[in-house]
Amino acid sequence: MTYKRKESDPPLATGEWGWKYHHTGIPTNEKKKGERYIPHLKFWVTGFEESPFGIEWMRFEDDCLMHELVKTKAHVAFEVDDIDKELNRIDFKILTPPNSPGDGIRVAMIEHNGAPVELIQFEGK
Repeated sequence: MTYKRKESDPPLATGEWGWKYHHTGIPTNEKKKGERYIPHLKFWVTGFEESPFGIEWMRFEDDCLMHELVKTKAHVAFEVDDIDKELNRIDFKILTPPNSPGDGIRVAMIEHNGAPVELIQFEGK
């Protein structure tokens, strides 16, 4: 897919596809105040609730099975209405298939140009 945009154009994901910015996840090795542990995924998160920009810090257990790209590179997350539909939009490289980190939430991780991108869907919204 060839895609070029002008400086003033929004990215295709938000402009045409309708994805909405949700947060930026940043891996860290530092323990942060207020961390919340997600046991089935083996990592801690913090900062999202307080950040006016949606910055979320992520600290991973050594045996966390998350893709290495997600554990080492910052990612941007977009809210979508239907993850399955969006994953079939174009031939995305899927790093983490759709899964549920919590009640009413589905997420998937894809890769674009070496960067992880998260898609997040909220049920009943």
